[in-house]
Amino acid sequence: GTTGLLTTPPDEVYAQTLAASKAGFQTCIHAIGDRGNRMTMDVFERVQKEVPTAKALRMRNEHSQILDAAEIPRFKALEVIASIQPTHCTSDMPWVPTRIGKERTEEGAYVWRKLIDAGARIASGSDFPVEEPNPMLGFYAAITRQGVDGQPPEGWAPDQRLTREETLASFTLGAAYAAHAEEQTGSLVAGKLADVVILSHDIMTIAPQEILKTTVWKTITAGE
Repeated sequence: GTTGLLTTPPDEVYAQTLAASKAGFQTCIHAIGDRGNRMTMDVFERVQKEVPTAKALRMRNEHSQILDAAEIPRFKALEVIASIQPTHCTSDMPWVPTRIGKERTEEGAYVWRKLIDAGARIASGSDFPVEEPNPMLGFYAAITRQGVDGQPPEGWAPDQRLTREETLASFTLGAAYAAHAEEQTGSLVAGKLADVVILSHDIMTIAPQEILKTTVWKTITAGE
């Protein structure tokens, strides 16, 4: 019986996005529910039609959490980045079906695989301070869709899990691209900044539960 809360009137969101796009600034809009996501994509589409250079600014949908099926292909069509936080899925899974119903949960709740298969760009983060900033928690959540207790055994909506390679890319090169920084960082390539972490375990091969115990032995930023 509810349609969520609009913290900012749609006309104001549009006006701010239009002004930012005309000035050459990237716009990131916070959207969680299906109504909020639809309105966000509508604003992006409207502004892109009015400002020819807006698409190249890499508009970002922050959270992209509950989507109507019709919204999923719009990410690729509008070249909007789906900025996701994998631990939101595992934090929210106990109560999401109760709030929005089984059908909408299965159709569009944290549907990372559907987004990637539809050609969307994914960028992963933590949403700190709402969630813990430790990226190992996000990496684990993305590949398992399980809580830190290993539940549910097969993962929540396991068909929407990401592979380890996809997850690593989303937290590194995907995040760099979302920040217009992919020429400087995000991958280990000659000519880019030497931004490196040395981990206690190989998170690409160890058992998922071991990822939660992985620590950072050394951090190197721009070679220092």
